[in-house]
Amino acid sequence: MNAIVALCHFCELHGPRTLFCTEVLHAPLPQGDGNEDSPGQGEQAEEEEGGIQMSSRMRAHSPAEGASVESSSPGPKKSDMCEGCRSLAAGHPGYISHDKETSIKYVSHQHPSHPQLFSIVRQACVRSLSCEVCPGREGPIFFGDEQHGFVFSHTFFIKDSLARGFQRWYSIITIMMDRIYLINSWPFLLGKVRGIIDELQGKALKVFEAEQFGCPQRAQRMNTAFTPFLHQRNGNAARSLTSLTSDDNLWACLHTSFAWLLKACGSRLTEKLLEGAPTEDTLVQMEKLADLEEESESWDNSEAEEEEKAPVLPEGTEGRELTQGPAESSSLSGCGSWQPRKLPVFKSLRHMRQVLGAPSFRMLAWHVLMGNQVIWKSGDVDLVQSAFEVLRTMLPVGCVRIIPYSSQYEEAYRCNFLGLSPHVQIPPHVLSSEFAVIVEVHTAARSTLHPVGCEDDQSLSKYEFVVTSGSPVAADRVGPTILNKIEAALTNQNLSVDVVDQCLVCLKEEWMNKVKVLFKFTKVDSRPKEDTQKLLSILGASEEDNVKLLKFWMTGLSKTYKSHLMSTVRSPTASESRN
Repeated sequence: MNAIVALCHFCELHGPRTLFCTEVLHAPLPQGDGNEDSPGQGEQAEEEEGGIQMSSRMRAHSPAEGASVESSSPGPKKSDMCEGCRSLAAGHPGYISHDKETSIKYVSHQHPSHPQLFSIVRQACVRSLSCEVCPGREGPIFFGDEQHGFVFSHTFFIKDSLARGFQRWYSIITIMMDRIYLINSWPFLLGKVRGIIDELQGKALKVFEAEQFGCPQRAQRMNTAFTPFLHQRNGNAARSLTSLTSDDNLWACLHTSFAWLLKACGSRLTEKLLEGAPTEDTLVQMEKLADLEEESESWDNSEAEEEEKAPVLPEGTEGRELTQGPAESSSLSGCGSWQPRKLPVFKSLRHMRQVLGAPSFRMLAWHVLMGNQVIWKSGDVDLVQSAFEVLRTMLPVGCVRIIPYSSQYEEAYRCNFLGLSPHVQIPPHVLSSEFAVIVEVHTAARSTLHPVGCEDDQSLSKYEFVVTSGSPVAADRVGPTILNKIEAALTNQNLSVDVVDQCLVCLKEEWMNKVKVLFKFTKVDSRPKEDTQKLLSILGASEEDNVKLLKFWMTGLSKTYKSHLMSTVRSPTASESRN
């Protein structure tokens, strides 16, 4: 994150002063000829915490090193600094943390070495401790502009028994040029900065109480009238923050905290580029979520309304109405609350193809893509759920209607994926139907049923899979184009499972775009059949299987897309443009 974090102090003698700041460097530090690391100073103390290597190094030039650099340094002159507005001693090398993961350096010193950065930090310091103050003077505030950067500032008090009012005023500021990023980081920065402040105030409070116990200042000041103020005006009462907290390692700890704050705040927010409109699957999922919320509200309002609902599944509800049916009709509540097992039996489509064999898998995949009913009969509920979770990836979300496991046969209009107990009787017309495929899972007599090299686990070695259909797919049948491309991807061993999944997403989007064109052409514009055939030829989907696939996938279009098309057609501007 390109930002600067600084600790500021309002000095009674010199006004607002920057005590300590940490900045981010994305390039190697400039090495001066006369400031090479000495054995005593370079790499004085190195430690690794969370991937950040911390070390003390001499910088090219330090604003607080004395008269030799006063002319070139943007910082205040040494004569204009007292003990209270100075952090690191003259000649101190400062602190540098190296982030090995990103090759970024976090540099801490009293002032930034770059004159422009010094000016920005100086102005933010003055504003945070003077005009830009929240009510009560303690708390967070936001200010800034495009030219001087935007600032998150948190002001606070530190107890000091020798200060006027027994406290001194400090602030921690975060400066960056990205206003939106800084505002979005407000809750994170507020919590972490508040933690740093609480730790500083806690240490100072212990020192303050110990000093007050040994020598109470309130009674002494009342007896000596204005002497403490005159004493402070002479500059003798100003103390450094290390003295107020009795912590000699204070600046090293602050550097660690500021460096971590910059790294963590930069890592928690990432930008994502979204190209184009949301996919049909996304729209359908959003619509289903809205339907679920409406149904839950209606169920809470009236149980009578729930009983009067029609038993027919709405399009794309994936068997969610099973919770309303008889208890014996299904052992699971349906897809709305069904979650796949954490360790699936079938790991991927490629895994299923290896287990079932290429011919059986092709038959099963053909029926899935065509929208025919897929029936799995098995006593292993997890196996059936895992199979459906893998097979549904070949279809758009709106085309999937699942009844995960049932104790009786359900008609095809209710679901295209149906899990059954082994003892359920399937009607004869379904067994001979060309619009259904049945996968029967039997207990195998031997453990070497699957092809050699299959990546299945021991849970599948005890099963035998029999795939049957009233309309078996011939091996020489061309089939839908998308099926051939899926099989080509599955057989290509150079493609990993993740790459195959992305190929499947691209293929579904390609064919859903063809579905949209066909829907607009036939359902909205009502073009004649001859024109439709020409369109299918242009789309490369004139074969019979491709046409069936497009018609089935048309049922998975989102209501949002359909209503958008219909509203566009009904608008006067659309009618004039078509005429």
